[in-house]
Amino acid sequence: MANKSKWVMPKQHGAWAMLVIPFWLGAYAGGLSWIHAPLFVAWVALYLATYPLLMAVKTKRNDPYVPAAARYGAIAVVGLVVSLWQQPALFYFGLAMTPFFLVNTYYSKKKNERAFWNDAAAIAAFCVGGLAAFYAGRGALTLEAFELALFSFLFFIGSTFYVKTMIREKKNERYKWLSWGYHALLIVGLIAIGEPFAVLAYAPSVIRAVYLYGKSLPIMKLGMLEIANAAYFFIAMIVLYS
Repeated sequence: MANKSKWVMPKQHGAWAMLVIPFWLGAYAGGLSWIHAPLFVAWVALYLATYPLLMAVKTKRNDPYVPAAARYGAIAVVGLVVSLWQQPALFYFGLAMTPFFLVNTYYSKKKNERAFWNDAAAIAAFCVGGLAAFYAGRGALTLEAFELALFSFLFFIGSTFYVKTMIREKKNERYKWLSWGYHALLIVGLIAIGEPFAVLAYAPSVIRAVYLYGKSLPIMKLGMLEIANAAYFFIAMIVLYS
């Protein structure tokens, strides 16, 4: 029990895909470098630190959350010192994430973390992390960097709609049409802007959003399918940008 309270771990398992995929897509497209190792350590540690901080806001309790955040924060500092020493401009990416963290703090205080806009803010912050990883390798941001961040954002927003229709909003017709409409517009939009190959990266997402709707899936199976779908998206994007 003491060990558990010492290292408070996030319970949103889907967030790990959001943490990892935009970062490594950005790193790959920007050019893999040794700096991505300490930067990724800092990135993961910062994420682990934000969870207990938000829990402290939500529960109005300092223990065990603030000490846990401090421990993760100390690890993050080590990775950040090395990363900022090599690329000082990475500091500005941290500033860019701040408004999104404030949105998450607001919803934690309201005890409404499942709100769509809370999810959207978190996804946006993760995608800024992808931009940081791209910049760390390339030393500049290009149109390609923003494209990848946008593709990641669109993918995870779709996942948010889908998961809501399968769990908390499964009897809500409004969410069904929001999910289906979103995925349909995504495909039409990608074709309209001349990105037909990107459609392949989202094809399984569209199929599962329609085909699996209304089916009763165990949470574990739902999670495994989402991990597989996220892995497919990651590989498809790597191929697209190779």
